[in-house]
Amino acid sequence: MNPTPEDEVLHRIDNGVSWITLNRPEAMNAVTWDQRERVIGLLAEASADPAVRAVVVTATGKGFCAGADLRGAPATGERVAGDVARMIRLGAQRLITAVLDCEKPVIAAVNGTAAGIGAHLALACDLVIAAEPARFIEVFVRRGLVPDGGGAYLLPRLVGPQKAKELMFFGDAVPAAEAERLGLVNKVVPAEELEETARAWAERLAQGPTRALAMTKQLVNASLDGDRATALAAEATAQELNMTTADANEGVASFVERRTPKYLGR
Repeated sequence: MNPTPEDEVLHRIDNGVSWITLNRPEAMNAVTWDQRERVIGLLAEASADPAVRAVVVTATGKGFCAGADLRGAPATGERVAGDVARMIRLGAQRLITAVLDCEKPVIAAVNGTAAGIGAHLALACDLVIAAEPARFIEVFVRRGLVPDGGGAYLLPRLVGPQKAKELMFFGDAVPAAEAERLGLVNKVVPAEELEETARAWAERLAQGPTRALAMTKQLVNASLDGDRATALAAEATAQELNMTTADANEGVASFVERRTPKYLGR
C-alpha cells in the first residue's frame, strides 16, 4: 500500500504546540509535492486555530530534509518557457512563504542534514535548534543550479552578503556548531536532547501573548525590507492594534498588580 501524505508528514497538537514532522527517513526526508502541500496546509491551519500557539517543524531519522524530491511532483508534458519559474513560485517559494507568514512562532528542530530547500525550510523558521550531528548545505551549486526557495533572500539577512555568497558559491557543508557561530542557528544540543529542548521552547512560546508574538514576527521580518520611517509606522500601528487584545490588557494589569501574567492567546 502506498504511503499517504498523513503518513509522510506526521502531525499532532500537544499543549498548544503544532508538531509537524517530515517522515520519509529512507529518503533523508527529501520533500515530495504531496508533503509540501500538507506542510503548507498545516501551517495555514496553525495560523487560524486559536488552540495552536506555536509550531515545531522537525523530522524522523538521520536527515531533516535533503532537498526536493521531484519524483513526487505531478506528471507534466513537454517543458515550455515559463514552466520552471512557475514550478518554483508555486512550489518551493510557497513552502518558505508559508513559514514566514505563519501567524504563530515556528521553531525548526533540525535533527540531521538540511540541504537545499531543506536548509531554507529551517532558516525560514523564527528559531532554529539543531542537534549536534546536523549540517546545513547550500547544495544547489553542486548540481549546477541557482538557489531557490528564497535562499538568496534568507541567507544574506542572516549572515551578510559576503558569507552568503561563500556558502552558495562553494556548497560546503556547515556543521551545527559553525552554523550557530554564524547566526544560522540559535542553539545546538546533543541529538538526544533535541525534542526536549524544542518542546520546552515551544511550550514557553505557547504560554505567551500569541497576537503580540505574531505582530512582533511581522515587524522583524518586514524591517529587513523597508526603510526606517516605514518600520516605525508599522510599529506604531502594531502597538495600537495589540492594545485591543486581552493579553495586552492582562500584561499591563499584572504589572500594576505585581503578579505573573496569564496569557490566553487572544
